[in-house]
Amino acid sequence: MDTVALAKRRYTTKAYDASRRIPQATIDALLEQLRHSPSSVNSQPWHFIVADSAEGKARLAKSTEADYAYNTAKILNASHVIVFTARTDMTDAHLQAVLAQEDKDGRYRDEQAKATGDQTRRFYADLHRYNYKDLQHWMEKQVYLALGTALLGAAAYDLDATPIEGFDFKVMDAELGLRERGLTSVVVMALGYRSSKDFNAGLGKSRLPAEQIFTFL
Repeated sequence: MDTVALAKRRYTTKAYDASRRIPQATIDALLEQLRHSPSSVNSQPWHFIVADSAEGKARLAKSTEADYAYNTAKILNASHVIVFTARTDMTDAHLQAVLAQEDKDGRYRDEQAKATGDQTRRFYADLHRYNYKDLQHWMEKQVYLALGTALLGAAAYDLDATPIEGFDFKVMDAELGLRERGLTSVVVMALGYRSSKDFNAGLGKSRLPAEQIFTFL
């Protein structure tokens, strides 16, 4: 797979063809790729809300209606929409769940290795909780790693995608009851197939030249 070609081909879709649906097998594969996204010390501080029904997408679109109306149609017309959420705390229960899954998946050769893995993850969580005092920001950084994984994955499956920060996270959190679940919305991704009216599809891609953005030591 030519990942450079994928990166050059993908773009931020501005309008979707509401009549086209992503096959379930494709969505299943993309979500499995998303589940395997990287995160610092495998902390996985995320949860993903997937909407594919008209009713579900309408609920998500409420978060755009006041100040971000330009994003409403993207959410309503996309085949699928994913809300990327972050945990509001790195709880002991979550840390235990991650450790138990790692153990089940054969990540540790013995109990000492398992204890070291647990201690390392807790060290970084506490470092951001108490020293840097940016635990929430640190967890949201991990969510953006997952977003990058999903965007390139979408391109690999010939899907169009739009990362969306233009929404009211308070409205989204309330609509989905996220805070009660220890979660908060971070970013949204619309998925589907571009409309023939998508002006952005015909525009050339623009990035700063390599000599301006790379320094080699």
